[in-house]
Amino acid sequence: TPIEKVGLYVPGGTAAYPSTVLMDSIPAKIAGCREIVMVTPPAKNGGVNPNILAAAKVAGVDRIFKVGGAQAVAALAYGTQSIPKVDKIVGPGNAYVAEAKKQVFGKVSIDMIAGPSEILVVADDSCNAEFVAADLLSQAEHDKMASAVLVTDSEAFAQKVSAALERQIPQLLRAEIARKSIDDNGKIIVAQTLDVAIDIANEIAPEHLELCIDKPFEYLDKIKHAGSVFLGKYCPEALGDYFAGPNHTLPTSGTAKFSSPLSVDDFVKKTQFSYYTEEALEKVAQKIAVFANKEGLQAHAKSATIRFEKE
Repeated sequence: TPIEKVGLYVPGGTAAYPSTVLMDSIPAKIAGCREIVMVTPPAKNGGVNPNILAAAKVAGVDRIFKVGGAQAVAALAYGTQSIPKVDKIVGPGNAYVAEAKKQVFGKVSIDMIAGPSEILVVADDSCNAEFVAADLLSQAEHDKMASAVLVTDSEAFAQKVSAALERQIPQLLRAEIARKSIDDNGKIIVAQTLDVAIDIANEIAPEHLELCIDKPFEYLDKIKHAGSVFLGKYCPEALGDYFAGPNHTLPTSGTAKFSSPLSVDDFVKKTQFSYYTEEALEKVAQKIAVFANKEGLQAHAKSATIRFEKE
């Protein structure tokens, strides 16, 4: 059955993300959630970014509150005079939002603890170095803590990508952020073979994984750990952010080893049902009692056998 009330956190700091509204609320709507409550921090002018409001209307968000940060997460988890308590909180945020979600988990459900954005590109020399550099920067421009990694089997290609990064960074509106991200968290790794490159990717378990190689489908079954995989030279990560269809709310920080992208499944819960006839229970009552008594739970055993005791 659907989770009844869902809280949606939408960032509004250095950039506004209407795509996050769509990615997080549409699966909830499809699941049949009764109410979606959105919180988002105000813009510098005191209002809410109009693109976020438009996306919320399109997606069918029920209520919107102009509040952000850890306090917004607390409001959704516990309720206030104006903000209703919800059953689950989804959506990315900064380190304070992530910590707040971690602390309220158990009081409410959460989607995941999202870290800084990540991309890992596995590329060979059949790819255009400018393409790869642009794809790396598509994540580096998000956040100074974002991670952009290239793994290639060609040292010459690695040098081409490095040069392409230096050409492209100054052209960006968010060049300062991208530069800090690349300098602090960017890596170019030269592997002996593409198989080794795939092994490295699986160990890192990136949020976004691009296979910019000549025959990407030959390596697809070797991918074990990644949030979202982009195949081929004409499948940039931005396609997944906005247009391809799969969700862009993804596990980060290596959690793709045990976590999945956000989906309709995250907004439904399962309930078990059992029914036994008198005859069916009588056949197993003593077996239940044996198990229960082994665990020292006498009342458990009695609840099964009492139904067949003669007065």
